[in-house]
Amino acid sequence: MTDEAEPYDVFVQGTVFLDIVLTGLESAPATGTEIFAEGMGSCPGGVANFAIAASRLGLRSGLAAVFGDDVYADFCWRTLADQEKVDLSHSRRIGHWHSPVTVSMTIDRDRAMVTHAHEAPGDPSKLVGPGLRTRSAIVPVADELPHWTTEVRDSGALLFGDVGWDPTEHWSPTVLDVLDGFHAFTPNATEAMAYTRTDTPKAALHKLAEHVPLAVVTNGSDGVLAIDSTTGEEEEVPALPVRSYDPTGAGDVFLASLVLGTLRGWPLAHRLAFGNLCAGLSVQHFGGSLAAPGWGDIIDWVRDHSPHRPGGVDPDILKHYTFIGDVLPEGPVPIVRRASATIARLSDA
Repeated sequence: MTDEAEPYDVFVQGTVFLDIVLTGLESAPATGTEIFAEGMGSCPGGVANFAIAASRLGLRSGLAAVFGDDVYADFCWRTLADQEKVDLSHSRRIGHWHSPVTVSMTIDRDRAMVTHAHEAPGDPSKLVGPGLRTRSAIVPVADELPHWTTEVRDSGALLFGDVGWDPTEHWSPTVLDVLDGFHAFTPNATEAMAYTRTDTPKAALHKLAEHVPLAVVTNGSDGVLAIDSTTGEEEEVPALPVRSYDPTGAGDVFLASLVLGTLRGWPLAHRLAFGNLCAGLSVQHFGGSLAAPGWGDIIDWVRDHSPHRPGGVDPDILKHYTFIGDVLPEGPVPIVRRASATIARLSDA
């Protein structure tokens, strides 16, 4: 349990999935056929992506979710609490409800997913009682927000809005009305243009900036653009060219990194570049949450991309990232664990 005198840095509430990630597929399987994947990894997914990515960067992360009583839940709970040091004080285990499972298939640098899940019993948002203290929260933007978000916002927490793909493809602009009280909104370019009924990422960005102080539009290999109306900054930072192995969870890693930079008061351009770097490092490993980089990975990248060893990156791109060496932590940093095909071994307990 987090001490009452020490709030969380970031808090999330939602569903934790067991993610099974299959990589190296040249195409999706056709009916009546069997194909083989080159790689496989298992890890907690869903909102666990945010919590783990933030914790690996040294933020105090809290997570509220319902966990079942099966071996999948054992694995996810143990990975979050023991391995990744995510606080689960607001989470609960219940019997006779199996864990949601998602199979994510990486195909030609993109992904397709199949999920099996039953609705959790009760209202998971009620896991969070009054008095929650956190500096920030990552919240899905929806018509009905969890009740606790109003309380933490009124106490000074920054709400970072996340949004997913609209399966109806209606992209109702009423979603933007929900943003009142949010500090930030971070859709990708396709989502941003769809919700704002605009034709370019920049036009969508300016529309979104009318609704939130920090508007961010991620644009894949073209980088990220943002407006921070609290400081008057407008920035566009190119993406780092990396070999993408598995994009699962990269957007979640970017958002967790953006939260860290915002809480530390970094200039907007630095926050965007740091998010790009962390997301770029994550796609070079498979496994969603457990692909998130730790500070050791970032230190290695800085070493390999010093001014005298640019690592093959265009200097015009690399100049946006030169500040990162100045924000590295002092002293030793923990080594992070990657996803593996095995869900759990008794020796891991």
